[in-house]
Amino acid sequence: MTAPDPAGTTPPTAGPPPGEDHPPGRPRFTFPSALTVLVLVTLVVWTVAFFIPSGTYTRNAAGAPVQGTYHRTPSGLTFLDRLGDLFLSPVNGLYGIKDPKTGQVGPDLTGDLYGSAGVFLFVLAIGAFITVFFATGALDRGIGRLAHRLRDRGALLIAGIMTVFSLLGTVEGFAEETLGFYGLIVPLMLALGFDRLVATGTIILGAGVGVLCSTVNPFATGVASSAADISLGDGIALRFAMWLVLTAVTIAYVIRYARRVRAVPERSLCGFLPGDRDHAQTAADAQEPPPLTPLHKTVLVTVALVFAFMIFSVIPWSGALTGRADAAPYAFELGWSFPQLAALFLVASVLVGLLARMPEPRLSATVVQGAADFISPALVIVLARGVTVIMNNAKVTDTVLHSIEGVVSGTPSAVFGITVFVVNLPLAFLIPSTSGHATLAMPILAPLADFAHVPRAVAVTAWQAASGWMNLWVPTTAVIMGGISLAKVGYNTYLRFIWPLLALLFLLICAFVGAGAVVT
Repeated sequence: MTAPDPAGTTPPTAGPPPGEDHPPGRPRFTFPSALTVLVLVTLVVWTVAFFIPSGTYTRNAAGAPVQGTYHRTPSGLTFLDRLGDLFLSPVNGLYGIKDPKTGQVGPDLTGDLYGSAGVFLFVLAIGAFITVFFATGALDRGIGRLAHRLRDRGALLIAGIMTVFSLLGTVEGFAEETLGFYGLIVPLMLALGFDRLVATGTIILGAGVGVLCSTVNPFATGVASSAADISLGDGIALRFAMWLVLTAVTIAYVIRYARRVRAVPERSLCGFLPGDRDHAQTAADAQEPPPLTPLHKTVLVTVALVFAFMIFSVIPWSGALTGRADAAPYAFELGWSFPQLAALFLVASVLVGLLARMPEPRLSATVVQGAADFISPALVIVLARGVTVIMNNAKVTDTVLHSIEGVVSGTPSAVFGITVFVVNLPLAFLIPSTSGHATLAMPILAPLADFAHVPRAVAVTAWQAASGWMNLWVPTTAVIMGGISLAKVGYNTYLRFIWPLLALLFLLICAFVGAGAVVT
């Protein structure tokens, strides 16, 4: 059960829904991978930068642009300079250095790190950790035990599985990993008198709403916070409240449909395949999975403690408890960022492997394989950062920011928060990679939040809600197309099932980000 990107970086073939024949002789459309999309975006941005006037804002001591100080400034770049920036954009996206005097970014300059090397290594480290964790078999065994224990209590089973998946989604972007659970959950739901849509909703919506309300998900909140130059813990209270409410609403929605189908099977939106109803006689007789061993329990507790410690280490506790952003840090605050978190998950990978009594060759191979599996989202972040380097060196980033400064000025805070959410919906469709979308959008959205006198954390929350909402239904992600294929549910049927929930979640998200922009 490996996943190259829990955030959905690698989309599958966006062809006809399962069960529909593909017209012979016609090539099936394949949506480009996130890496290909970003290469195309890089070329487009590099070309467009020739025609956008260059300019800059005056910066304050923290390096943030000061509203109303935009002025035109020649870029000073020749065609060969721009060609060099295009050629070196991936390199600059990884470890480009920003010269404090000229503002230019390059691999051989002196100044502050502008590239995303810290986030890049963090993604690889957490990839290694997640892969080692899955290799222990503790999560599979735990989910299997939960499903068997609640097999005769359908609503509680749905709520339990969705809560676990949502919790994993909100802390580590658990999404594509769910594809390994269809073989267990679909037969179980059929045995309880439900249909295949109940199983599909339990899996996709359970993990999906967790990702939508990411609290510390490194592939969404982490990357976006880094691009916005804020702590991973900033805004966690708002995101946690969203997670509680939206997860409860989503669970209630699936349970309501499940009860309706069990009471009146004819009201099923997807119907039943031959043999589906035969499963209903086997729920009580289902074979009990092997119990959790002390080793499995130890691994699960250790993983929970690692994520709990990560949350503790990144939260700015003084600001969170006093409500003042300029409050002096408490003595117990760690203030960790991506370099420390990368080291944490590398150490935790080895610790979990040792607790699971993995032989050294297997542990080493699993760590390396985990990092390799996550190289795709890591490279997406690098390429996206390379695009921002091109814009920075051509001095067009501030011009783009200035072009919408007037729109933001005087806008009510609530309206700004909702606008960020709505504007990012089409971007989430065009850029299916959560990490790439964050790296591209946040350098513009974060200063806009400053201009609107809204905390940058609210912009991060609104952005990730847009990305998460779209990824509940767009046909460009492996989570959706792979999931409905495994469940043998048509895409059009899935859309009929989910659209009322999408509308409700849309309204709730607007309410949360609007209120968050006003209150925080």
